[in-house]
Amino acid sequence: MLGTVFLALGSGMGLLYPQAMRFIIDEALGERNRDLIDRAALVMLAILAVQAIAVALRYYLFTTAGERVVTRLRQDLFASLMSQEVGFFDERKTGELTNRLASDTTVLQNTVSANISMVLRNGAQALGGIAMLFYTSPVLTLVMLAVVPPVAVGAVAYGRRVRKLSKEVQDALAASNEVAEESLSGVRTVRAFAAEKQEVQRYRGAVGKAFELARGRIRQSATFMGVASFSGFTAAAAVLWYGGRLVVDGALTVGGLTSFLVYSLFVAFALGALTELWADFMRASGAAERVFELMDRKPSIPITGGERPAAIQGRVELRDVRFSYPARSDVQVLQGIDLTIQPGEVVAIVGPSGAGKSTIASMLTRLYDPQGGQVVLDGKDLKALDPEWLRQQIGIVAQEPLLFSSSIADNIRYGRAGASDAEVEAAARAANAHDFVSRFPEGYKTLVGERGVQLSGGQKQRVAIARAMLKDPRLLILDEATSALDAESEHLVQEALERLMKGRTTLIIAHRLSTVIGADRVMVLEGGRVVQSGSHSALMGQEGLYRRLVERQFVAA
Repeated sequence: MLGTVFLALGSGMGLLYPQAMRFIIDEALGERNRDLIDRAALVMLAILAVQAIAVALRYYLFTTAGERVVTRLRQDLFASLMSQEVGFFDERKTGELTNRLASDTTVLQNTVSANISMVLRNGAQALGGIAMLFYTSPVLTLVMLAVVPPVAVGAVAYGRRVRKLSKEVQDALAASNEVAEESLSGVRTVRAFAAEKQEVQRYRGAVGKAFELARGRIRQSATFMGVASFSGFTAAAAVLWYGGRLVVDGALTVGGLTSFLVYSLFVAFALGALTELWADFMRASGAAERVFELMDRKPSIPITGGERPAAIQGRVELRDVRFSYPARSDVQVLQGIDLTIQPGEVVAIVGPSGAGKSTIASMLTRLYDPQGGQVVLDGKDLKALDPEWLRQQIGIVAQEPLLFSSSIADNIRYGRAGASDAEVEAAARAANAHDFVSRFPEGYKTLVGERGVQLSGGQKQRVAIARAMLKDPRLLILDEATSALDAESEHLVQEALERLMKGRTTLIIAHRLSTVIGADRVMVLEGGRVVQSGSHSALMGQEGLYRRLVERQFVAA
């Protein structure tokens, strides 16, 4: 609002120039009075000073407000993305979403900072200039404005076309970002297959498509600008012709015609700038459509809200659970699963790939909701519990744990924000991680690199276990936590896992016999159904899938 006040002041000062010129030409020069000329020049200087201050303050206030809006927009968009359910991310690529955060919000940044200020300034200059034109010569003004209606109609049609093309360009850029993100994040695989040229070609093709669409948008803009320029200069030529006749006839003074021409230039420049800004606003409109679509989306599984029980025993039940992933709704992964895990019990789930083992883990953490049946904790449906509270009660150690590109201490502290250095070290000792961490020159301050690439598989696994130790969960999910490790690393990790499992309800998803043999009970899955259940020794005494899986493992060994 304050910026608008200075904008009005600056534009108003600008509209006084032609009047000063008119006064100098008609009065001061006509009377050949130097004092009048000096006073007029001083007045113009004062107007210039006031306008300069108003322009500087207007720019500062509008641009700062615009930057604040875009900062908040980025923050809100990221918060909205982080609140979406996991199924949402299954159907969208990371590159597309990061493009929305970076590219689309940058387009909006120009619009809500400098462009809004320029639209208001040029709009005020155009309207003020037209008012002064009518004041100077109504007849000449009507001659000049005869060209405006057709140009305005063309501007509307052009704006709609540019908006559509801009949206296509932004989508194409998002697609190229997806290609880049995939190639860069999977650079080791690319290098292993010597596929660098192939990826460069893929990216070149995606960017080339964006370029062709952008060139189409530029063609539209160039055509419209040419037509608008011709119309504007035609109007100026008509004003000169008719205004000259009025001066000859004595109906208009030379000063009046001069001020009219200057006002015409003001209006022409303002309308020309508004034409370019109209194209920018149409581009921003296409970007805003996608940004606000993501911001307004309501997640099917909220991140907070629901009951937060004071105590938890750890009894888990799956009652006739049926589930299909949102991205593959035609394939039923779980087909009527019934499973009960008593408090403190260790249950292992085994079966061939695709049997639904990891899906059950996702059900327990409520990353997905079943399409049929119930997942129950201590007698309460998970849908009635606060998802944030629920996930605070569960610790997960995955086959390929994700570490963030910060220090080892920060990654362990991710289990419980605010934990002291002593608590972090105690968790690391319990996870058999302290020894290798101590050997690093920077100890717990050692940076692990993106996704933990600076650490070996066993080291990453032990940091993940330390993170779970620090969290101190009531329920524990081990998703093939040792399947990718060598024998020595597996021994250290297995020892740490046994400490972690003590007293906790534990679900183990595994292929290796070493991680299954000590479980209280083994559930065997095939095709999304439980086909066998019992202890390791009992299942080995039966003919069935479990025995075949174990025997194959021995043969492979």
